[in-house]
Amino acid sequence: MRTPDPDEELVRRYLTGDPAAFASLVERHQTRMYNLALRVLGNPEDAADATQDAFLSALRKLKSFRGDAAFTTWMHRVTVNACYDLLRKRKRQPMLHVVGDDLPAPEPGPPAPDHADAVSGALDAAAALLRVPLDFRVVLVLADVQDMPFEEIAKMLDIPIGTVKSRAHRGRLHLAKAMGLRPAGGEPLGPPPTSKDTS
Repeated sequence: MRTPDPDEELVRRYLTGDPAAFASLVERHQTRMYNLALRVLGNPEDAADATQDAFLSALRKLKSFRGDAAFTTWMHRVTVNACYDLLRKRKRQPMLHVVGDDLPAPEPGPPAPDHADAVSGALDAAAALLRVPLDFRVVLVLADVQDMPFEEIAKMLDIPIGTVKSRAHRGRLHLAKAMGLRPAGGEPLGPPPTSKDTS
């Protein structure tokens, strides 16, 4: 059985006129990039749009791929940028109606919540991840879901490795809080940091 060509060889072949080489790159990486976009965006349709945008962007910028990092790392960066672009575009779109403004106030619950209700009502990890501030969420997905080393994430996002470690730690704390878990050692979570916070 023939071993598949390395990504860098497929890039070289595409740049020298073989369009099937880029199709092979897409086939090889589309599931991983879609999963990354889905974890960051939380919506399958948005994730599909971001993945498509990422591969279109990669196609346009493939000549700029120098091979300093692995193609996969470069593609992760392109996909993360596509997610950020989609989120910025969504923020600029006007909202037609804010759901819930005209709804009656919910009935108050029992005075002492049942522990079993709290456990059964806990958010699943995917939904909780969407409650983590975006910059922390991106690092969490890359580190904990995509299993990328901190050094590679730092290069990919062009931020110091200390910032990556801090965002991963703080992201995990926010994820634990969103899932209704108490962090080990009872460390206070404090208010959610802004997305500009890089400490």
